[in-house]
Amino acid sequence: MKKALLILGLFLSAATGAEFNMPRYETALLSVADGSGEITDSPTIAVGSSGVVMHNFGSGASSIIARAVVTQKSAGKAKVRFEVFDMLAQEALPLPKILPSSGDKVILNFLYNRAIIVAPNAEIYEQVIKAFPNINFIHPDLGGAYLSYNHKPNPSRDDFRKICAQNSAGLIFIAMDKQGVFADCGSFKPLRTFASGSVAYYQLPFYSRVGEIKTVIWDFTNGPISDYDKHYRYLLGLDGDE
Repeated sequence: MKKALLILGLFLSAATGAEFNMPRYETALLSVADGSGEITDSPTIAVGSSGVVMHNFGSGASSIIARAVVTQKSAGKAKVRFEVFDMLAQEALPLPKILPSSGDKVILNFLYNRAIIVAPNAEIYEQVIKAFPNINFIHPDLGGAYLSYNHKPNPSRDDFRKICAQNSAGLIFIAMDKQGVFADCGSFKPLRTFASGSVAYYQLPFYSRVGEIKTVIWDFTNGPISDYDKHYRYLLGLDGDE
């Protein structure tokens, strides 16, 4: 027990004092071509930052028409890729069919004040939310309930994207052995990485109070994950791990 407490203390001390601050950035589309656009760069955005494209219809009316993801930063300009924005999609309403054009407003680091959290145990979960008081973390029970309902003991990027969309979160924080990562919920690109301590024990697929998440008996391809760190490093695209 003393060893476990020491390891948890090291994780906390490594994360405490860390900061994550990527404020919302608004700018206009300078040009558009082949499903991408160019904007003025900012130090507050990173490759992988995502947001929305707003179109002004006049008379004070505007709407989100697309999602934007930063793919490149160079010489004071940034390139964004356009995608369908379905976070607010409703079955009764059609998705906007207007394409982004020069002059439309791009809002990046969208919903970066809200994050879902993947932690290996309750103690580290508590330490992380205390280390980043400016972030509104969505309780992992909501993610656990989604996975349980859909029989997903090995969550994929798409599963987390849906959990983020359901909870209006723009970020995911994943705590792993000796490392914590803030990533964009849509692009799943790491935005900030923090050195941390070792993990004493793991709850799979992540800490929640939902309990065991089971697959359906006839699904032989969706079994539980066996290695927490390896699974999440793969989802984040770190070191080519699978």
